[in-house]
Amino acid sequence: MLTTLRLTAFGVVDGAELELGPGLTALTGETGAGKTMIVSGLGHLLGARADAGIVRRGADKAVVEGRWVVDDQVAGRVGDAGGDVEDGELITLRQVGANGRSRAVVGGAGVPVSTLGELLSDIATIHGQSGQMRLSTPERQRELLDARARPAELPRYLESFAERRAAAAELDRLESEAMARAREADMLRFGLDEIADVAPQPGEDDALAAEQAKLMDLDELRRLAGGAHEALSGSETDYDAPSVVSLVGTSRKLLAELADRDETARELSSRATELGMLATDLAAEVAGYVDDLVADPLRLEAVGERRQQLAGLTRKYGASIDEVLAWSESSAARLADLDGSDERIGVLRQRIAELDEQLAADAAAISAARHRAADELATAVKAELAALAMPHAELRFDVTDAPIGPHGADRIELLFSANPGSDPAPLGKVASGGELSRVRLALEVILAEDERGHTFVFDEVDAGVGGAVGLEIGRRLQRLAATSQVIVVTHLAQVAAFADVHFVVAKASDGQVTTSGVRRLDDDEREVELARMMGGSPDSEAGVRHAAELLAGSRRAQ
Repeated sequence: MLTTLRLTAFGVVDGAELELGPGLTALTGETGAGKTMIVSGLGHLLGARADAGIVRRGADKAVVEGRWVVDDQVAGRVGDAGGDVEDGELITLRQVGANGRSRAVVGGAGVPVSTLGELLSDIATIHGQSGQMRLSTPERQRELLDARARPAELPRYLESFAERRAAAAELDRLESEAMARAREADMLRFGLDEIADVAPQPGEDDALAAEQAKLMDLDELRRLAGGAHEALSGSETDYDAPSVVSLVGTSRKLLAELADRDETARELSSRATELGMLATDLAAEVAGYVDDLVADPLRLEAVGERRQQLAGLTRKYGASIDEVLAWSESSAARLADLDGSDERIGVLRQRIAELDEQLAADAAAISAARHRAADELATAVKAELAALAMPHAELRFDVTDAPIGPHGADRIELLFSANPGSDPAPLGKVASGGELSRVRLALEVILAEDERGHTFVFDEVDAGVGGAVGLEIGRRLQRLAATSQVIVVTHLAQVAAFADVHFVVAKASDGQVTTSGVRRLDDDEREVELARMMGGSPDSEAGVRHAAELLAGSRRAQ
């Protein structure tokens, strides 16, 4: 239940606060006084699209705040959104800046506007004049019928249909791309097979290039290594030629004798011994290197052939063997995906078949529920229309078979006739404005009775009617208010008289700026306002007396 509605700089409303309670609340005022701004403010709390034009001239933002009494279920959803509910009271806020930017707050937490709308749509509904036009659309007629039928299978059907549509779209895409995938897969398999036949190893191209260069430069390598070995170990033909090993040996002997005579030279002697060992080891290793420099024409030829094989791969799949191997790895993964697409096609076809079976079963159950509800709702609406001065009206929901669609397999059309002897025809084609208004009210009142504890806002639901029909509208809203909170914006005194609480919206102008304000009326003020609404002078004793009788009559009806 909405307990407080506060508007600041919202259109012509500079500042207004409505303290609301259970039962029926009426909101009246002259045409153009600003009643629409109150309903628009509620609409913004329920997630309506923001428009910078609603910000009052001279203000930087418009603000609407609502305080609600909510149950534990709503409190839990608010908690999920990050907000808090204290002692069952929820505070919501919608702010629209002059730059068009919008901000929503639920329980102290900033949330997307869509979240605000989703949370409050479960506890409040606005029935505006646009609903009268929507009543002629097949979509709205289906919504009304489903609101009565409440088919248990519908939520699952909606999920299944959405899944089937997504699966069918994916299947169409995979099937249309099948030829391109087959060509790509053949190309990848050819490349992978070619690489597998060669079986390159990481870094093999660089290693073979170095080995080939060594085999081709064998004579020069021998010359250099032999010269180094001779410098280290001495010449085999000239025994007197100096060498590193012999010179280091002489130096080691001299330093050893020096250490025997001078203890401080012991370190020098040790280092000379170490140097001799290093020189001997190096000379042996160089000798081994020279011995390994053996000409191998067959190996040179084999290396050349292997490099040609590797070059064949690097021309196609990468600048180096490492890049070739990386291409091979990624291509193998891609090929697995392509092969998996064919498997996916089979999975999708099977899933679509399962969903078709499920959808058909659910659609049949939904259709049966709609047929039952159509008869029940038509009977209930006929009784309501009779009370609304349309005793001969006929209303029928025509439910016929249709292809499987987003909401079932039914084509729903609301047929109507106002006079006896007239065959029912589509509502939007044969109903006048006043008749549409009464049909809408009858449907909404009947369906609203299934949503106890809800907050309903009726914006000029009495458009196009008056007199005795207005009294019946008031009675129905009063009946609805016994189990739900009802707020009605009305031009009819006959409707406003049934309200438990009556607010009037009045505008004032200083010649430059027009401002609307909202004021709660006491009993005497209500009589004056009702007299004005009935077309009489607020100062007329007869008009006020008539208004008092109207109020008394509405109270006796309670």
